[in-house]
Amino acid sequence: MRAIPRKPTRGQYVVRWTAVFQTVLLSIFGVLVGTGPATAAAAPGTVVSSADVSLPRELAPLGTGKRIEYVSTDLTGASITATGLVITPKRKSLRTVAWGHGTTGLADQCAPSNHYDVFWPEARAAVAELLKRGWTVAAADYPGLGTPAPHPYLVGGTTARTIIDSVKAARNLDSALTVQYAVDGHSQGGQGALFAGQLASSYDGDLELRAVSAIAPVSNVDLLAPVIPGTPGQGYLVMALYGLNAVEPGFDPFTVLARPAQEKVPVLQSGCLLEILDAYAPLTARQLLNGGSLPPPVVRKLAQYDNPAQSAPSAPILIVQGTADEAVPYQITAGPLLNQLNAYNQPVTFVPLEGETHDGAVFASTTLVADWIAARFG
Repeated sequence: MRAIPRKPTRGQYVVRWTAVFQTVLLSIFGVLVGTGPATAAAAPGTVVSSADVSLPRELAPLGTGKRIEYVSTDLTGASITATGLVITPKRKSLRTVAWGHGTTGLADQCAPSNHYDVFWPEARAAVAELLKRGWTVAAADYPGLGTPAPHPYLVGGTTARTIIDSVKAARNLDSALTVQYAVDGHSQGGQGALFAGQLASSYDGDLELRAVSAIAPVSNVDLLAPVIPGTPGQGYLVMALYGLNAVEPGFDPFTVLARPAQEKVPVLQSGCLLEILDAYAPLTARQLLNGGSLPPPVVRKLAQYDNPAQSAPSAPILIVQGTADEAVPYQITAGPLLNQLNAYNQPVTFVPLEGETHDGAVFASTTLVADWIAARFG
């Protein structure tokens, strides 16, 4: 069997999570150009600054990259500044695919556009295949990653806005790009892709969304979050609580987190995903949360902001899910999420990948996903 290249340590922190669930259920090169911080008068997608960058070695032969700051909006419609990459392929087809990355962390050093140690190997593989098809790739960092504001982790509506606005920014850099675009994402980015599909018809202006691909997307957080305490994946839950705090400052995570978990909170700013998972993995449920469980009102709040499929999508959807996923349980994707998506009118294609893990599903589906997107571009 082919040995799938992947980050060797990320899965080890959450591998027991699946058993628990199943039992219980750039360096920047060049000179910045632009006009400074985003203003309320600037339209979403306006490029505030751009700089040529050197790409990871897997991508450098396939295209050229720019790191950009651009205007997006938050849940209230207020302007924010976001960052990301726009990668132009050597052979252009004039269409754009927005790539949504998986979880990297909460702090500025966790922005993939200028910290390639968190531009995960599976993301590089997915983006490489998109570039080979001649598609410009717009890769948003998401709000608060690379900018001073807090990162609203897993708040899908904020992720979706930066994803869509990265496509607008790409077209502002290259007016030859057509209005057709697709969204492709993994994990947190797969969740963001589904939210983008819901939001597009009212938010993307004259753009034309043709396809939404989501690999192991986060969903049904109200089913998932309650079984995380006491498992190696509980760093994800801590990040989700701070993501909720980013959009509802009146919610204080310390009212939920137990003292041992509170003492580890500095790692959210000093580290990225692996360090966060490592810090929280050893805690028991009662060391993580007061009383050992999430209060129902907090679970409901997480579901409100984090669950996709709460409104109708505006383009065909591809869902790819590994059956051995150690981070997003297969049963959630193949069960509740598919049922929710199939209740709407857009066609949904589901591809289970037997034996594939959370990251392995990306490596195993690069060609499949690109072929499916190509067929929707026509």
